Order: sequence, then structure tokens, then C-alpha cells
Amino acid sequence: MGRSKALLDWHGVPLLAHLADVARESVSGGGQVVIAAAESQHLPPLRPGIEVVRDANAAGGPLEGLLAGLYALGDRADRAFVVPVDVPLLRPALGVALLGLLDDTHDAVVPVIGDRRQPLLAVYRVSLAPVIRALLDEGAGRAGDLPERCRCRWVGAAELLADPALAVADPELESFRNVNTPAELEAARRRWG
Repeated sequence: MGRSKALLDWHGVPLLAHLADVARESVSGGGQVVIAAAESQHLPPLRPGIEVVRDANAAGGPLEGLLAGLYALGDRADRAFVVPVDVPLLRPALGVALLGLLDDTHDAVVPVIGDRRQPLLAVYRVSLAPVIRALLDEGAGRAGDLPERCRCRWVGAAELLADPALAVADPELESFRNVNTPAELEAARRRWG
């Protein structure tokens, strides 16, 4: 993209601020929004009440950020809706649907859209923090390693779209469309509005 995705303009607001607002709607009812960022990463202004935590090790990649976020939630929550910074078409209904699919027999709900697993747009139990720490200590750095180490519920498009609110809000599951180039960002802007 050539610059930080967090700072990209999304219809007049930074993309990270937009996604934080969507996440807040997804976890309504007192849910806490925590943003994990690298120590030196510049972030845009965010709404009051959004907590920012810094990765302990920037080289740890997405798993390090996930660990920092789960540690920050501590005992304030038992599960977390995880959102990457590059999905501008995210709808709150996706978070609500994923959170609703996490049952007592699973530690995570990870979508599989097409043939692609989505471990960075998923729901995880906060209690997985020690598992992530162990993965990082072993040198694992891929977010895709975490679902393999826990009781993961894999959900496909059909199961997600069985949720009536999600089927109306995002029938094409565009929430999973990420942007990696200026052209993809511009296409997403047009699709949004």
C-alpha cells in the first residue's frame, strides 16, 4: 500500500477508526475495544474508551498483537472478536454472528471463505493467551498456527449466512474482502457508498 493501512482515508476518517467503530458495534452491551499496535506504530485519533496496547515484540507479527490484545482484556471478557486493519467493508453483523457461534466445546470460531481460512477475522477465547505465548516461544509467527492448537470451530459461508442479520447486512460476505493496493482500496470505497 505504500503507507500504514491504519491511517488510510475511509470516507473522511482513518481506516483504523472506522474499524474500531464497527468492532464496537459488534460487541455492543459493554464490550471493550482493544487495539494492538507495534511500539513505534503511529495511530490516528480514536474515540474515547478505545484502549491501545503495544506489542511486546514487533517481530512477533499478528500473533504478538493478538497476545497483547488478549492480555489487555484479562478478566474483563472471556472472548474476543479479532479484526485486521485491512477489511474496510466489515459489517457489525459479522462479529455478532461469529461471537454467537462460539459454544462451550470450542476455543475459537474461524471462518473459511472459499478455500481461505481467516484466522485474523475470527473469535478467540481470552484464555488462549498461554497457547499463543507458547507458539511465539516456539518461533511460530503465523496466525494460522493458533487454530491448529485449540478446539477450533471452522465455519463456512453457508453457516455464516444462516444468520438472518448477517445475510441481510452482508449477503456477499464482503466483510472478508481485504485491501492491499490503492486500487483495491478505491474499489472498496465505491462498493461501500
